[in-house]
Amino acid sequence: MVLWVILLCTLVSSLLGGLYVLGVFRRRRPNEPPLDKGTIPWLGYLLEFRKDSSEFLKRMQRKHGDVFTVLIGGYYFTFVMDPSCFGSIVKESRSKLDFRANAAQLVMRVFGYKPIEATRSIVHASSVKHLMGDGLTVLTQATMESFRRLLLFSLSSGQRRVWQEENLFHYCYNIVFRAGYLALYGTEPSQGAGNKEKAEEQDRLHSNQLFQEFWKYDRLFPQLSFALLTPKDKREAERLKRHFWNTLSMKKLCQKDNMSGWLRDQVQLLAENGVPEYMQDRFLFMLLWASQGNTGPTAFWLLLYLLKHPEALKAVRDEVDKVSRESGQEVKAGSPPVTVTRDMLNQTPLLDSALEETLRLVAAPMLVRAVLEDTSLRTSTGTEFTLRRGDRVALFPHISVQMNPEIHEEPHKFKYDRFVNTDGTRKDFYRNGKRLKFVNMPWGAGVSTCPGRFFATAEMKLFVFLMLSHFELELVNEEEEIPAIDSSRCGFGTVQPVHDVRFRFRPRF
Repeated sequence: MVLWVILLCTLVSSLLGGLYVLGVFRRRRPNEPPLDKGTIPWLGYLLEFRKDSSEFLKRMQRKHGDVFTVLIGGYYFTFVMDPSCFGSIVKESRSKLDFRANAAQLVMRVFGYKPIEATRSIVHASSVKHLMGDGLTVLTQATMESFRRLLLFSLSSGQRRVWQEENLFHYCYNIVFRAGYLALYGTEPSQGAGNKEKAEEQDRLHSNQLFQEFWKYDRLFPQLSFALLTPKDKREAERLKRHFWNTLSMKKLCQKDNMSGWLRDQVQLLAENGVPEYMQDRFLFMLLWASQGNTGPTAFWLLLYLLKHPEALKAVRDEVDKVSRESGQEVKAGSPPVTVTRDMLNQTPLLDSALEETLRLVAAPMLVRAVLEDTSLRTSTGTEFTLRRGDRVALFPHISVQMNPEIHEEPHKFKYDRFVNTDGTRKDFYRNGKRLKFVNMPWGAGVSTCPGRFFATAEMKLFVFLMLSHFELELVNEEEEIPAIDSSRCGFGTVQPVHDVRFRFRPRF
């Protein structure tokens, strides 16, 4: 009899525990945001959120207001759509709101890397040293050299003024990815290849092969991040991960020339903190995606918007030509390719504005914090909510800030000079008469702000500067509409188009 009682109590406890995990007992407490668990236990709105997170959040905002809590894959997310709350959230102490737990789960799932306590401080210290200030000047020079190898080497060939036709997205992603990869991860040693020309040819070949594999992995990334891969795709993702762990291993990178100090310093510090070599290789794979997963797609959108807006294309091209002339490197028949420096990139306010406008339109990261203790949140209307311990709080600036008509007039239109005044200074933005700090958030905010944003910006500007300086560009079909975005990639940085666009280019002189 006692045994049956024990078994019955165990069964009831398991049943109640299962129901708790599924979210059956969750109820809205006083002062908490509106709660919407959906109709499917545990999953909640996962499938709908995964399909089109932007449209889902717009619908929830219309239904519940600017602050609401929804169940997504076993986790309760409180989405805050009121821009006036962003400052208090990103500045809140990590003892209350912490981004590390969610980030650690994601990088373990998609890259196989298990962060140590010191990982963030290692990345931050190395990024300040090498991706800003004098370090950024050195890395910009290395990236310029990479573009010379990939983009400009053909200008000296005999086939001048011949139109080439390509897919714009693939072309931009391919060239920008490879240039960044070579600048960061190093180049083939001339001694081993026989001479400089052969080494550069090997760099072009190997970097293109690496991009093809990276592109396969990138297409699986959204499903992988949500653990929704089919068995076949899961096997492919594991194969690709092992490929990158091997290709980017420190043993192989140490045999290359010109490996960036940014990578070298981080790996050295990981080793000093006891991280095993195989985990260092996974860390290097994570950095490849972090540094190159969004720059190529953003460069595509920027060039496409310029091509679809002739007045913008002319204004930005005139600006880069002026900067080149003032540096003594006017592009003309018989002249060598322009060598763009960091100082030159700092003299392009129109290009800066066009890039920022592009990011406003297509960058859609999601900022997530784990709620470690109950935390109060006051909205612009004075309403006070309590964020519950154990939940997640999330910001989606693309909707609440970047596409907000109260902040940006005609937010769906591309205005290349939106962010710059006529004197070249940066424009301020207001809402209800109050100057706003957060008007565009492609790089995140607070302690989770992307540490590589200055290098990424330089990389994209370099590419567009060189393309506009040296090539005539046009769409094959000038009437073609700008493609819709792939909504499944919202939340992961720069969105990608649902289909590619054909364009052609040829040397200007």
